[in-house]
Parts: sequence; structure tokens; C-alpha cells
Amino acid sequence: MAQEIAQYLDVSLAGRDLLTFSNENLFCKLHSSARGQDVYVVQTTAINVHESLMELLIMLQTLKLDSAARLTAVIPYLCYARSDKKDQPRVPITARLIADMIQSAGAERYITIDLHAGQIQGFFSIPGDSLTAFHMLSDYLLARKDEMYNPVVVTTDLGFAKKGRNFAEKLDVPLAFIEKRRIGNKDKAKAMTIIGDVKNRDVIIVDDEVDTAGSITQAVEVVRDFGARDVRLSFTHPVLSGPAVERLKKAQLTEIITTNTVPIPEHKRLPNMTILSVAPLLAEVMLRAHEGRSVGELFHE
Repeated sequence: MAQEIAQYLDVSLAGRDLLTFSNENLFCKLHSSARGQDVYVVQTTAINVHESLMELLIMLQTLKLDSAARLTAVIPYLCYARSDKKDQPRVPITARLIADMIQSAGAERYITIDLHAGQIQGFFSIPGDSLTAFHMLSDYLLARKDEMYNPVVVTTDLGFAKKGRNFAEKLDVPLAFIEKRRIGNKDKAKAMTIIGDVKNRDVIIVDDEVDTAGSITQAVEVVRDFGARDVRLSFTHPVLSGPAVERLKKAQLTEIITTNTVPIPEHKRLPNMTILSVAPLLAEVMLRAHEGRSVGELFHE
């Protein structure tokens, strides 16, 4: 990701040593001075979450102490974004803690993509750019709309309804929803029925991330039970933990469209998977931020 961004901007990556000692403590040393520089630290926090997070924090503090002029944390996927509210007694709001830690480490701006909930932006007291992969994903689907028969956009639950409507409007197709309830363990959900018509239609299921793929496979089963033809899946963050890859393989989806906000190792890449790069989007936003130009113009806002 960082290499792609650097190539787009026609700059070279700054060197650093990032070591793990035998006691599992991390150590960071810059290869050259960052004094007076506008620095962007690129780090996703999905794989080896706590190690990745600590690497980010330590790199930010290292640069801060080296007198960098302005520090921006570029985090394509922000960990703990699902812990954004107290939805039961005696639980934390960890997304707020993560925001506080990033700021305390020295970040003066942040850039991220498709936060799980919009209110997480309010957890930061520093300015930032909360981007979306919507335009990239919807443009890809729009270019292939002619290959689909009577398509319909489906969201995996009512919580994604507003974003799902944006996809439906962009593609000029109907919208349907999976009605889902969580029972018992919060990690488990049961898809119940569908609101809308998918019979004899090609379905595009949209979501923000796929973790274990439990909700997705249930959604696929539901739309097929209600008479759907081909089923495609589009989402931003390919976390793909635990049984996710095996579940997606068994779901027999026509195509899986996602991005590289989370690195996807070869053993998790399926033949029907299309991975779109967000590096040009991040690079363009970084350039505009550096030059003091509007980011909204990128999206005609």
C-alpha cells in the first residue's frame, strides 16, 4: 500500500527500522531526519491488531520527537471501530480510546476509509478525512451492470440501509434489506427474512466489512431462498478472519468485489475475488491535504 502511494506521488518511502526485541517490546529508529517535514504514516490495523496498533503509535511518537512539522496517521482500516457505543452494561467504548491514543502519540491529522459508524469521527479532536470506497466500488459495479439480469442491491441488515440506498441510486436499481436479529452471543446473528423483491433477479449484496462472513453467508442463503439468480458481494474491508474464506468459497458467489484496505495474503484470495486498490485515493487526498486544496472536489462535493 505505502509503495503504491509513493509511486503515485512520485516520492520515495522514508526508511525506518522497526524491531521486536526478545521481550516483545517494539523499537523504532528513523533512517533520516524528519525535522520540519509534513509526514504521513501509513498503517492498517487489521492484521496482528495490537502489534500493528503499537507500531503506529510508536512511529508517531518517534516522528513527533524528531520535530516533524505535521503528522498525519493514514489508517485505511481502523481497529475497534465496532466498539463505538455502550450497547450493554459494563462495556468500554474502545474506538474512543483508540482515537485518544493516536492523538496522544502525536498525530495532528488522520485519514481513514469507511468507518463502521459515522460518530467515530467525533471521537477525534484533531481534523481528519474520513473517506469512502463507495465511488470506487459503485463505479466498478456500474461498468458491469449490463452483465447482470434485473439487478437489485441488498444490504445484510437494516443498519446499512442508508449506504445501501446510495449504491441502489448510483446503479439505478431497486433496494432490498435482510431483516436480521442477534440472539444470545453478540457475535452470532440469525438472518430472518427479506424486505423487498429479489425473485428472478441478480443480487448485489453490499456491506462495509466482512469479518467471519457469518452474516454474509446467511444473507446469501436468504436471497437464494427467495428466488435470487446470481449473487455478487461488494464490501470495503476484507478482514476475513477465522472461517471467512471457507464460508465465502462454499457460498458460490459469482464475484466478490473488495479493496486492499486490509492486506489479503495469497492463501485467502479466491478465484472469483476482485481486489480494487485504494492507494490512488489515499495518495490524492494526501497530496491535496499537503497543498491545502479541497478534498471534497474529488467527489464533486
